Amino acid sequence: MAETITVGETDVLVVVDVQNDFVTGSLATPGSEAIVPVINRLGRLFTHVIVTQDWHPPGHVSFASAHPGTHPGDFVEVDYGAQKVFKDHCVIDTPGADLHPDIDLPNTELVVRKGFRRDIDSYSAFVENDRKTTTGLAALLKARGLKRVFLCGLALYGCVKFSALGARDAGFPAWVIDDASCSRPDPVNDPVSSAELADAGVQRLKSHQLTA
Repeated sequence: MAETITVGETDVLVVVDVQNDFVTGSLATPGSEAIVPVINRLGRLFTHVIVTQDWHPPGHVSFASAHPGTHPGDFVEVDYGAQKVFKDHCVIDTPGADLHPDIDLPNTELVVRKGFRRDIDSYSAFVENDRKTTTGLAALLKARGLKRVFLCGLALYGCVKFSALGARDAGFPAWVIDDASCSRPDPVNDPVSSAELADAGVQRLKSHQLTA
């Protein structure tokens, strides 16, 4: 566990997918509303805040409804390999795709909308699931001179994990803020995901360990 870290001008907070469908909607994570005030407090510590949104067209490759005969949780074979399918979620310009109404992050500099290509899903804020198509976020952070990435949001061992791994692959030191993130508990896969983060050099901390 990291010691106290002072947030500086070259640090960025990446808030991942705190959207209605993931909080109270079709893919709701139990207990996720509790992280919203924690995220809002963190947002006041950082000069630089980036927010991400899943932003899917109807019939997106990640929807079970787009693959007749499949059910949420199944895997389908697509051009880039195996893709898990889910209930329809975060469809462009629907209330489910909106950020949770209590999210209040006035220092937000950019909203990264990912997964907007019908045939490619995007868990990571940095690179889509084909592992080739970038979101442009890494280049933007480097262009602005930002050096350390702190991540939180939904889901901890889903898009937060993949975004943290993407940050590391792009060469950034990365921290996941555990009490500002949330996942549906999975006693089988959670330890595997935690090990993946550790093996990649992603560090873990709590929100109280960050100071202005």
